[in-house]
Amino acid sequence: MSQISKRVEALAPSATLAMSQKSSELRARGVDVINLSVGEPDFDTPDHIKEAAKRAIDENFTRYTPVPGYPSLRKAIVDNLAATNGVVYDPGQIVVGNGAKQALCNVILATVNPGDEVIIPTPAWVSYVEMVKLAEGESVLVPAGIEQDFKITPAQLRAAITPRTRMVLICSPSNPTGSVYTRDELAALVEVIAEYPDIIVLADEIYQHINYTGSYTSLGTFDAIADRCVVINGVSKAYAMTGWRIGFCAAPAPIAKAVSKLQSQYSSNASSIAQKAAEAAYTGPQECVEEMRVAFERRRDLVVELASQIPGLKVNKPQGAFYLFPEVSSFFGKSFNGRTINNADDLCMYLLEEGHVACVSGDAFCLPGYIRLSYATSDDNIREAIRRIAAALANLK
Repeated sequence: MSQISKRVEALAPSATLAMSQKSSELRARGVDVINLSVGEPDFDTPDHIKEAAKRAIDENFTRYTPVPGYPSLRKAIVDNLAATNGVVYDPGQIVVGNGAKQALCNVILATVNPGDEVIIPTPAWVSYVEMVKLAEGESVLVPAGIEQDFKITPAQLRAAITPRTRMVLICSPSNPTGSVYTRDELAALVEVIAEYPDIIVLADEIYQHINYTGSYTSLGTFDAIADRCVVINGVSKAYAMTGWRIGFCAAPAPIAKAVSKLQSQYSSNASSIAQKAAEAAYTGPQECVEEMRVAFERRRDLVVELASQIPGLKVNKPQGAFYLFPEVSSFFGKSFNGRTINNADDLCMYLLEEGHVACVSGDAFCLPGYIRLSYATSDDNIREAIRRIAAALANLK
């Protein structure tokens, strides 16, 4: 008899972390690998945020905090959401967790019952489906390929809704594609959802500030779903604070209360020191956010320009985040050195072992035939990585 629970045995390991681990193993053997698999800003956390953390230690912010976070942090989040999204929340609607990942999982576990369906547009971040599994729900995948800029239509959404639909999960800007829904596109989806009052909307907006469109619309701004929309955000991407592990949900009060109840039983509060650092991120100077956004936009333009020149690679122009999600099926069936590429998984291993560039298969994001490249790295690394990819792909015949 297995000593491991069925719920854990049913989970898939994180493909992004697995590829990052494989690239690290090659590096340890002396191979010069460029890692484009990890979704992490390469910038250092801004100094004023680090200083706030040091002060917090000196001032003995080292004890338990309220489960949903320090009141001052929740107030800072409320003020930031009002300033950036034009949405008014009460601090009691904010629950701070150990990163946006925990915030997402908290909401799913607190609202999804066994057998409930969760509609997930694909390609989708690797953990969504696994979180729904943990809640014993069922994921309903709605595919949107490069020809529609990886964004689902209202007709697709309507067709996916059944009497068992409990939640619709929207990520914009998207991981893994960088696509950003316009206000009109979101309004059209909301119009459909508004017809079904029992459906919760879970909006993953962690990449909100890495956005190249000049404007941003949060799903939390639509009155028609305000009483059942949960917004997920945090400091990891906008402030280069991935390791600090601070994310939050902004939710209707009953959901926020349920999330806090759940979190109280399995992790309690997020790090007290990281909370004070996050408070400084939200209340301090915001120029750092724009400086990083500008750098990512420059890198976006660079990677799109270079990747578009590779024969057989189908590329769009992402509007946010720091990912490119090219279509690669033209290379399937081709070979080099006795090695045949049958799918995107094969292609990623080929690019790692022959081109020494780490990327992630689209299969991990529930859309076969694509690969994800992260351009959260230096311009020089981008140029060299695309050069290596081009050379490796040219060898496939």
